[in-house]
Amino acid sequence: MRKKKVAGIFASLMLAAGVMAGCNSSTSGDAGGKGDDKGGTIKIGANLELSGGVASYGQSIKEGIDLALEEINKEGINGKKIELVPFDNKSDAPEAINGATKLISQDKVVAIIGAATSGNTKAQIEIAQSNKVPILTPTGTADDVTFKDGKLNDYVFRTCFIDPFQGTVAANFAANELKAKTAAIFIDSASDYSKGLAASFKELFTKEGGQIVKEEAYVAKDTDFHAQLTNIKGKKPDFIFIPGYYEEVGLIVKQARELGITAPMMGADGWDSPKLIELAGKDALNNTFITNHYSSGDNDPKVQEFVKAFKAKNKDKSPDAFNALGYDSAYFIADAIKRAGGTDTEKIQKALAETDGLDLVTGQMKLDDKHNPIKSAVILEYVNGEQKFKTKVNPQ
Repeated sequence: MRKKKVAGIFASLMLAAGVMAGCNSSTSGDAGGKGDDKGGTIKIGANLELSGGVASYGQSIKEGIDLALEEINKEGINGKKIELVPFDNKSDAPEAINGATKLISQDKVVAIIGAATSGNTKAQIEIAQSNKVPILTPTGTADDVTFKDGKLNDYVFRTCFIDPFQGTVAANFAANELKAKTAAIFIDSASDYSKGLAASFKELFTKEGGQIVKEEAYVAKDTDFHAQLTNIKGKKPDFIFIPGYYEEVGLIVKQARELGITAPMMGADGWDSPKLIELAGKDALNNTFITNHYSSGDNDPKVQEFVKAFKAKNKDKSPDAFNALGYDSAYFIADAIKRAGGTDTEKIQKALAETDGLDLVTGQMKLDDKHNPIKSAVILEYVNGEQKFKTKVNPQ
């Protein structure tokens, strides 16, 4: 199993090196700076988790993209239609590398939407930077996706806000709305997403006078959390912060309630999947909350127009935040292509970076100097298995 994994990574890196070499060659006109401008279409890629551990995220994002492109292509962009070229990265970083390699070198896309997770997005960065092809993650919230070690990844963008904002929103809510004085933190120790959220939560919660009475950890794919939850229960916290992904969180919440833990629990956008309800059960999720990018219960007219259109296309299914961010990502890219006046990827990158005031479903798009959107968050509460809009929180 280990040998197969190493071989897969090696093969992925060799493919990536081939793309980079092609980009640096003077005979390459498409990969670095020019997209495929032939015919009546403009190609954009979608490097998404369509199968594997977090398939729910990628599938929802693609549903949102599909709706947006259906709308956009009624008029087209600069006289052309946008063609989506999807790639299933199987919720795996080496496959995300393969996806970026194929989409750029073979399919000649002018931009890539994806991946859903921060880790699978970061796997593509070197390829995107070397080939000067923009990538836009709808939901990669780790703060080092776009900016790391004092350096901007200038071809990397995101549609979502970042983890530190979510962590501070959760801490404020726990301390000021729920009046929690003590809290426990339960993280995925192998996830940068989980650790980043926990760090920002802990910093603000303690600053507000709260006390962290217990910190526990698990790793992805764990299924038995009774030992850690028993340790947490022994400290009798007022509040439990669980910044993880739905696969483990659903079981954590279920097992916590079975152990008699009644304290409110909270997470972030990683909870947002219909699978969470299947795993945890409706009753167990009562008195739990998440920070998120959008709510279908928001009365904003633009939100309600999107909800109506999405339900009409998807058999009355109510759109989640991943649907909304996929939808917004397609409009974000389309707007940049239109302003760039063609398929030159360097001009598209410049147009993305200059976005200021684009009105989208999840908020008005304005980027800071690190390519992070400055936008609002919402807090949702699970009530009998349904997400209920509680409040909207604006950035400071």
